[in-house]
Amino acid sequence: MSRPRPPCRTMREMPASIQPRERLRDLGPAALSDAELLAILLRTGVRGRNVLDLARDLLIGYGGLHGLLRATFSELAREHGMGPAKAAQVKSALELGRRLLLVSPEERPQIRSPEDVAALLMVEMGHLDQEQLRTILLDTRHQVMRQIVVYQGNVNTSLVRVGELFREAVRENCAAVIIAHNHPSGDATPSPEDVAVTKEIVAAGRLLDIEVLDHLIVGQGRYVSMRERGVGF
Repeated sequence: MSRPRPPCRTMREMPASIQPRERLRDLGPAALSDAELLAILLRTGVRGRNVLDLARDLLIGYGGLHGLLRATFSELAREHGMGPAKAAQVKSALELGRRLLLVSPEERPQIRSPEDVAALLMVEMGHLDQEQLRTILLDTRHQVMRQIVVYQGNVNTSLVRVGELFREAVRENCAAVIIAHNHPSGDATPSPEDVAVTKEIVAAGRLLDIEVLDHLIVGQGRYVSMRERGVGF
């Protein structure tokens, strides 16, 4: 007969010197592990599972911070011990971290070729289970200002509202944009609908005086540049 599992030690029962908040205060955030930083965000665990255990289990289950970034809100909210509030905290913190990389103009990625766009998107978009359509906002030097997910789910490009793709670009007075969407099947071959909507997007960009540099279709380990293919442009 197996012995019953001992009750989980709560954070309050741990010595103050090893509690994440106190370690952050005394040593600075760089000294903390990913699990400790995530535990500070989550604040509380659940019965039989302290917050540090919850944080470690999430990181293991999703394959680290990149996996948590790719996870959907609903996926995180369904995890035992999470719920909508904690899922929102995690997604917000990860998005702030992602945006911070693009804050300083001298550190913003500069787009010079389709390969640059692919390097920015492939790791994340190439492994998404759902379709996404994104607009990448660029300044006059073609440096990335922001990425915006415009559609997610069953993205039927024939039903895309072109105005939605330019809403934030107009608001932020962007010089240029790049459109990107993924094919979860892994096959990046453009469909006839992809070609048709690209033509509409390029035409709308001309009317708005916003250059459409490219429309990238991302598959698993490969991509197609519509501009390089000479379709839609």
